[in-house]
Amino acid sequence: MSYHPKLPDPRMVVTGHTGDGTSIFVDDKNVDQFAPFGPQGSTFARFHSRLSVPVSNQNLPPDLSEQIPRNPPNGVVFCTTDLKPGAQTPMHRTLSLDYCIIMSGEIVLILDGGEEKTVKAGEFVVQRGVNHAWANRTKEICRIAVVMVAAEKVRTVDGKEIGDGDVVKK
Repeated sequence: MSYHPKLPDPRMVVTGHTGDGTSIFVDDKNVDQFAPFGPQGSTFARFHSRLSVPVSNQNLPPDLSEQIPRNPPNGVVFCTTDLKPGAQTPMHRTLSLDYCIIMSGEIVLILDGGEEKTVKAGEFVVQRGVNHAWANRTKEICRIAVVMVAAEKVRTVDGKEIGDGDVVKK
């Protein structure tokens, strides 16, 4: 089994308000990474989740740091995922609009129709509820920052709804 060093835990700075409305820093910390698939699998750092939008900036978000980032039905998630060299996720669909920023390394985005695109550090993906997989075909860790926003189910031309986890058969 090969060893791949991990990237440093990401730092998160959070702002807020005093009682009189003055802007302040309320948190500044490194966010521990969660490795639900073991030390050789993908890791996640979940920064912020809200169960619904619009959000109240007066309340703290729930602590979901030890859960795989899945978007609440009416909410939003802000997280990172690190994919180690040679890693590939299963084909999956999320019921969300995902804004993805490749922070380091590069990743291949694979769609269920067989199309692939390589996306490199400093590039972006807007993913609209598609069935997809990620593959790191390099020798470097790839870190992706993701903002997931709740979305309606996708509908096919014949009106069939495609939901979270659904796969369309051709």
